[in-house]
Amino acid sequence: MSIRVGIIGATGYTALETFRLINRHPQATVTVATSRSEAGQSIAQVHPILSGLTSLNVTNYDAATIAKECDVAMCCLPHGASAETVRELIGSGVRVIDFSADFRLSDVSVYTHHYGVEHPWPERVGNTVYGLPEWYASQIADADLVANPGCYPQSAIIPLGPLLAEGLIDPTDIIIDSKSGVSGAGRTAKVTSLYCETNESISAYAVGNHRHQPEIADLLNRFSGVPASIIFTPHLTPMDRGILSTIYVRPRNATPKSVMETWQKFYHDSPFIHAVEHLPATKHVANTNHVQMTVRSSGDRLVLVCAIDNLIKGASGAAVQNMNVMFKLDQRLGLL
Repeated sequence: MSIRVGIIGATGYTALETFRLINRHPQATVTVATSRSEAGQSIAQVHPILSGLTSLNVTNYDAATIAKECDVAMCCLPHGASAETVRELIGSGVRVIDFSADFRLSDVSVYTHHYGVEHPWPERVGNTVYGLPEWYASQIADADLVANPGCYPQSAIIPLGPLLAEGLIDPTDIIIDSKSGVSGAGRTAKVTSLYCETNESISAYAVGNHRHQPEIADLLNRFSGVPASIIFTPHLTPMDRGILSTIYVRPRNATPKSVMETWQKFYHDSPFIHAVEHLPATKHVANTNHVQMTVRSSGDRLVLVCAIDNLIKGASGAAVQNMNVMFKLDQRLGLL
C-alpha cells in the first residue's frame, strides 16, 4: 500500500515539515504540491533544505488533478481560503486533512466572531471530526475530512482532557500560560517576527483574544460536559520551535499522584504521550511527535507542565498521525 499525498499550499513551515515526514514514511509519497505564488518552481527551490531529496515541482492548484493523483490532501492554507478549497476537494472525492482552524470549532458564530469572516462551508462546522487521535481515532478512521488541531490547543487539551473527563479539576478556573517559538508565527515576513525584534526578548501577545482560546474552550467543554472558563496567554520566545504550556488548575480531591495515574490510564495506548517525573522542556521533544507532561503541587493549585514541538505534534506530525489512522496504519509510521 502506498498513500499518495497532495500538499496544498506548499510554501510554509508546516508544508515543509509535512513533506519531510512523508518523504521518510515507508508507505506514503508526495505526488502533488501546489502554490499560487511559487508555481513552476521545484519544491527544493521553495525549500532549499529539500535539495537532492526530490525532483517534485510545485504546480497551480487544480482539484481535478488532486483527485486523480492523490488519496489524501494535506491542506496548509490560511483560514477562510482553506474552507473553500477543502469543500472543492471533498466534492471531488479526495479525503482531506485541513491545517487551518476552519473546521475545528463546534459553533459557526464563534468562528465568525474570532476569525472575522463568513464561513464558506458552515454546514461542516460542528460536523467535522477533530484530529486528535488520542481521543477520536475511531471517528478519524472513516472521515472524509479531519480538522487538524492547533498547536497551542494540543499543549493544553492533552493534559487537561483526562482530568476534566474524570472530574478531578474545576473546569471554571483554568489558567494557561503558553510560550512558543517564532516558527509558530509562520513564514510570512512580519515586523514582530524579525530577528532584531525577537532575539533576546520574550513578549506576550493577543492577551485575552487569541484565536486558539475558543478552540481550547470548545474541546474542554466536550470533556467536562459543562462550560470551561479559561484564561489563555500566549508568549513569543526567541527559539525556532517548541511550545511549553504551564497550566494552573484547582483540584477536586486530586493529587499529583492521582493526576499521573489518570494520564497513564487515558494514554496507555497512545504512543506519543508521556507522563514524566521530570519537568519537561522544549528540547526534550524538539523535532518529534512526542508530548511530555508532568504535574506539581503549589499551594491550593496543581501546576501542569506540557511540552510539544509546535511544527510536528502541533501541526505536521499530527497530520501524518491522522493520515495513518485514516488508512488503517500504525500511528507511529513515519514519526519515529
